[in-house]
Amino acid sequence: MSAEPSDRRLGNTLLDVEHISLSFKGVKAITDVSFQVGSEELFAIIGPNGAGKTSIFNSISQVYRPQEGDIRWKGESIMGSRPDRVAERGIARTFQNIELFPHMTVLENLLLGRHIRMQRSWLAGALWVGPAKREEMANRRAVEDIIDFLEIEQWRQHPVALLPYGFQKRVELGRALAMDPELLLLDEPVAGMNLEETEDMARFILDIREELGISMVLVEHDMGLVMDIADRVLVLDFGQKIAEGVPAEVQRDPAVIAAYLGDEAGLAAAGS
Repeated sequence: MSAEPSDRRLGNTLLDVEHISLSFKGVKAITDVSFQVGSEELFAIIGPNGAGKTSIFNSISQVYRPQEGDIRWKGESIMGSRPDRVAERGIARTFQNIELFPHMTVLENLLLGRHIRMQRSWLAGALWVGPAKREEMANRRAVEDIIDFLEIEQWRQHPVALLPYGFQKRVELGRALAMDPELLLLDEPVAGMNLEETEDMARFILDIREELGISMVLVEHDMGLVMDIADRVLVLDFGQKIAEGVPAEVQRDPAVIAAYLGDEAGLAAAGS
């Protein structure tokens, strides 16, 4: 994958992480990390366990608040914002461990994700009163579109707990899409999946960018997936950035080979 598409996308920066540092009781989780994510870019963050990848996500969503640096969304700082306000601005996320309501249906879980975009109360929508009726219908159409997009029509009225694991991960992704984001934070979207499920999820991720025009930041341990689909890759080790670039550059970086996979052959195999 060439650098040209990423350079083009960086012309319109959405997310700007500037020299953030995060510590817990004196223990550094992130140290002076900076990066940018452009419009319609698929940006990946990789690194060994404990490298600080999830801490980066929690900082962007303001679950954690870095002690140093700044995080800017469309040029405006979001530091100190409540997580729900960050979501309202257009940043949604999925979780490595599925965070769905297992006894609710697929449709109901997606409608919960849509709630952040609703201007009127659930009660008004349930009563089908005036503008609330139109809004409720529009939100249901949006959710049905997501169900079609993720090919989960046959499960729409089933409790999530009854779905195969790979389809539960699709619902998790769908709930984030229901928030109508401009940026998706994908935390280990193919963790625990078999090969067929992984290929399906990779297809959906690419379609989200190409068809929906949504930017994404991807944290993933599956190096084959990362090297195949990412525009650019950031590599962390012990909370510090050790490399950033297009996949081909990162694969050749001696610091990445030493810190992440141990040897050049292993890294080449992961990207093949």
